[in-house]
Amino acid sequence: MGQTAAVPTTQEFERMLRGASLRVTRPRVAVLTALRDHPHADTDSIIGAVRTELGEVSHQAIYDVLRALTAAGLVRRIQPSGSVARYESRVGDNHHHVVCRTCGAIADVDCAVGPAPCLTASNDQGFVIEEAEVIYWGLCPDCATEPRS
Repeated sequence: MGQTAAVPTTQEFERMLRGASLRVTRPRVAVLTALRDHPHADTDSIIGAVRTELGEVSHQAIYDVLRALTAAGLVRRIQPSGSVARYESRVGDNHHHVVCRTCGAIADVDCAVGPAPCLTASNDQGFVIEEAEVIYWGLCPDCATEPRS
């Protein structure tokens, strides 16, 4: 039996924002809520979710919120090759992603073995490596079972 991760509440989002020295605003909380409910969402999807919750909010306001949350480390921006930017609220654990070549679905993948083994490069060229971005490509379960033409 697996453990279920605690789902952040509005109060926890407010604490996270204050902890990152960001003002608590309705759009920031709404964006964090959208990302909690829709991991790996693109900007248009986030805008739609925020507008459903708050009513009219400008595109620029959402872009500004995403930029601030990303800079504060509360949100991670990923952009698999050939895809628009996606955002997620799972940060700080150096996880990776698997992307479906057919439909573009994205899922989280933990490091293969131990605590972030991918951070040990065969030759770091003198760099201090802080993060590795690994993307696995393939077919999601739905696309893998569809007949190929």
